[in-house]
Amino acid sequence: MGVKFSFSIILLFGALYLFIAIAEPVEDQQALLDFINNIERTQNLNWDAKTSACNSWTGVTCNHDKSRVIAVRLPQVVVRGRIPANTLARLSALQILSLRSNGISGPFPSDLLKLRSLTALYLQFNNFQGPLPSEFSVLKNLLVLDLSSNAFNGSIPLSLSNLTHLEALNLANNSFSGIIPKLDIPSLKQLDLSKNNLTGVVPQSLLRFPPSVFAGNNISPDKFLPPALPPTLSPPRHSSKFRESAILGIVIGSSVLALVLIVFLLIFTLRKKEDNKRTTLKSNKNEKTFKRATSEQEDRNGRLVFFEDCNIVFDLEDLLRASAEVLGKGTFGTTYKAALEDTGTVVVKRLKEASVGRKDFVQQMEAVANIRHVNVAAIRAYYYSKDEKLMVYDYYNQGSVSALLHGKSVEDQFPLDWESRLRIAIGAARGVAHIHLQSGGTLVHGNIKSSNIFLNSQRYGCVSDLGLATLMSPVVPPVIRTAGYRAPEVSDFRKVSQASDIYSFGVLLLELLTGKSPVHATGTDEVIHLVRWVHSVVHEEWTGEVFDIELLRHPNIEEEMVTMLQIGMSCVERIPERRPKMADVVKLLEDIRSINAVNCPSTGTKSPGSSPTLTPPVSVIESSPIHN
Repeated sequence: MGVKFSFSIILLFGALYLFIAIAEPVEDQQALLDFINNIERTQNLNWDAKTSACNSWTGVTCNHDKSRVIAVRLPQVVVRGRIPANTLARLSALQILSLRSNGISGPFPSDLLKLRSLTALYLQFNNFQGPLPSEFSVLKNLLVLDLSSNAFNGSIPLSLSNLTHLEALNLANNSFSGIIPKLDIPSLKQLDLSKNNLTGVVPQSLLRFPPSVFAGNNISPDKFLPPALPPTLSPPRHSSKFRESAILGIVIGSSVLALVLIVFLLIFTLRKKEDNKRTTLKSNKNEKTFKRATSEQEDRNGRLVFFEDCNIVFDLEDLLRASAEVLGKGTFGTTYKAALEDTGTVVVKRLKEASVGRKDFVQQMEAVANIRHVNVAAIRAYYYSKDEKLMVYDYYNQGSVSALLHGKSVEDQFPLDWESRLRIAIGAARGVAHIHLQSGGTLVHGNIKSSNIFLNSQRYGCVSDLGLATLMSPVVPPVIRTAGYRAPEVSDFRKVSQASDIYSFGVLLLELLTGKSPVHATGTDEVIHLVRWVHSVVHEEWTGEVFDIELLRHPNIEEEMVTMLQIGMSCVERIPERRPKMADVVKLLEDIRSINAVNCPSTGTKSPGSSPTLTPPVSVIESSPIHN
């Protein structure tokens, strides 16, 4: 009886777990399908009732337990017409809604006022028209409201003042008229009311914002000045004794002062406009901001091209105005971490010296996008114009292996212990091996280095920057850090091979083992090449100097480290034909230790009963303390 009861409990909990695992926000899913199926669109979305809205639908984000939809981001998906009634309004847990850069028309959808959990609403660059509703105060959680670049008219609702948490309000480039209401919102940090038909004075509560946010309205410059001191109740009796010249002087002086203030405001406005036209990437120590060129150099017909499995959507404008941090500068360009305002964070590769034509560039991007593997970073989108070429990837929040090995450590960064380094090596090897199997076994990565290896969710290595070598012009100068990874037979970046990939991977293994950069300087300013240094230490005598001191703190791993050292040294053989195949390297690394982790199966293949073998350097075996 007790056994049966226990077994029933197990089955019950198993069924409950299965139910939670496959849980889907069914009602929210149906509301989204009703929305997309009842609005005109020219671009298909991958929204299908048979698939998971939380895991695969473009632009849809769910909460942690996948019970509700909390964000819908569909910018520039080319939907037109009015928003169908009683569709989006059923998403009662929705926090972020972005429908910008589409062709949606009609009045402001009153249905959206039912979304009481909404914190950000982006409807800019559509064809909305008519007045705004007066009931905005019901959206008490709203932080961002952007209705710019539409055809809204009428007065600005005073009810916006009741949005006490509002931080950003953009109503620019509409047809609003009347006076500016007294928007006394202390939390408001960003405001833009420019290019409307507003009149009257600027309320005292908004004088903290620059004049540019009110430009393009019927508001005279003197309305931006603080209110004047109150006049005296009655003039003193001796006022009549003022000389006419003194009165004339006061009048002239006041006029000149007013004129100077007007000129100053005009100059300030003109400078602001000029700043917005600059095409350079402004930077300070840690941040850069993309600014889109408004000049002739921009390919005005160019658009970001997304691949099918990308579940986020944004446009070029988003990328070029996003706050971006430089992650690194390499042989083929600069890599940025771009924080999009309502989509999340992506990595953007800005290529340099890529003189390839559009057709070849697109073909290469499609070939790279077709490579689907858990240890290969997927390309999500690309942009091509004559003067600008961008590639967009997912952002890996653990950072690159280079940053983990050689960057400054931070408190929340997990340590790169031996098991972590072994996972990195195995994952990266699986990724490169999978790449080498593509295109009939002829595809080459061409730029393997620690700054192009990231950690996936299971902390295995994940290979990025695939296939750029063939796109580069022949005049690309060598970079010292890349030179440390470059196989000795490679003199032209465009003529890399799978054997040269294996050499670069071998350098990566030595980097993981030693903790040293491929090319580094000593205290005497002598430049040391890692491969030569490891060869010299191993050839002369085993002294324990090869391994990173951080690894020597862990017990019982010496034999495993020596095995990886052997694999790494076989990969950096000077003669390409002597280097192992990548599938064999995968098997050898996996044989070092059986690590329990969820990851893809090995890419290595072997015949039954056989195993790839390497001949380790004699001095390693004879001199290692393991074998003494």
